[in-house]
Amino acid sequence: MTFPLPTFLHVQRAAKILDGIVYQTPVLRSSYLDELCGGTVFLKCENLQRTGAFKFRGAYHGLACKESSAPFHQVVTVSSGNHAQGLALASQLLGYSAHIVMPEPVNVFKRMRVEELKGTVTVRSTRQEAQEFAQDLVWRKRGLFIHPFNDADVIAGQGTATLELLQAEPTLDVILAPVGGGGLLSGACLAAHGLHSAIKVYGCEPARAMDACLSLQQGMIVRPDPADTIADGLRTSLGECTFGVLQDHVEEIFVVEEEEIISAMKIAFERLHLVLEPSAAVALVPLLRGEPALVKKRVGALLSGGNISLPDFFSLTGHCL
Repeated sequence: MTFPLPTFLHVQRAAKILDGIVYQTPVLRSSYLDELCGGTVFLKCENLQRTGAFKFRGAYHGLACKESSAPFHQVVTVSSGNHAQGLALASQLLGYSAHIVMPEPVNVFKRMRVEELKGTVTVRSTRQEAQEFAQDLVWRKRGLFIHPFNDADVIAGQGTATLELLQAEPTLDVILAPVGGGGLLSGACLAAHGLHSAIKVYGCEPARAMDACLSLQQGMIVRPDPADTIADGLRTSLGECTFGVLQDHVEEIFVVEEEEIISAMKIAFERLHLVLEPSAAVALVPLLRGEPALVKKRVGALLSGGNISLPDFFSLTGHCL
């Protein structure tokens, strides 16, 4: 199956659709990070986005672009977390009901947030079983499936975060973004290179789920085996659409260790006064360890989300309740 690849024009159109719907999240500075990495750092705080993550951008845009297709009332997806929340809110705003199929292990906090947004949740033991149940649900309910990342409309929506960042700071040399399925990173590539072809875009990925890094090295999609990182939002593999974009645009993937992710969460909390979930903290790691590619550069980092419960945050970082 061939997936159409999104373009920069697609991202620009998405920005118009999302205007007034998504929050234009702040871009923060940190002299502390500047000193550590030897560059000038700008943090795009998508942890302050509606539903607590960038995923709302793609979910809303993906759904809004498909409203003119065959009639449907039920919106379906497979997601363990942030896309589930984003789609639940998007469905609510656009007048649809959302059915979220979650593969185990389920993040209890994120499930609770989906249900607060009136999404119906079904849990299945494996991702394969979740996919099969979702496909059956689409057929039985005449529903619409919105993929978390392997969808040109979703990727274009995610790209608006980088578009906003570059509108605020148009002279960046480097963009850093987490990568799991690749929607945020793909959108970052399209927005960055649509505006300035010389910008270098780097992905940031846990060593325990480094399938994107291996996929780009080997020229084919590699599945995680298995992904057991604490960055639960980055455990999935690339899709055909995101892989195609990243092959053409991404500079390199920085691989990070679990201890570095935890350290980044602590520093974000103590020094930047930001609560980040592990999947977002990976984008800080190259800055904290002073990657040579970032020295004397103007660096934008996409902080993808902050959806983590207080007990989980303190348990991971070693803070006391």
